[in-house]
Amino acid sequence: MASAFFFDAEPVCELPSLPPTLDACALCAKPLGRDCDIFMYRGDAPFCSEDCRGEQMQLDAIRRRRAAARRQQQQYSSRTESRHRESRKVSVAT
Repeated sequence: MASAFFFDAEPVCELPSLPPTLDACALCAKPLGRDCDIFMYRGDAPFCSEDCRGEQMQLDAIRRRRAAARRQQQQYSSRTESRHRESRKVSVAT
């Protein structure tokens, strides 16, 4: 049974080039060939292998953890700072 979803109108003799975003691996910059597997990550980042994609995923996870730790440290610092400001207030009786 044929499906209209896979209609291909490209001439057999001419192979179109890949869109500019799919020219090279997003991690190692290795050129991506038309006849090679392309491993996608986050919707628009092409990778030449599962290893490159996995390495990018690990780098992203590290960045997320560091950003979360920075946010947590900033929240702790701002809470500590506000406590110090509150403790410095002195009421003076007149």
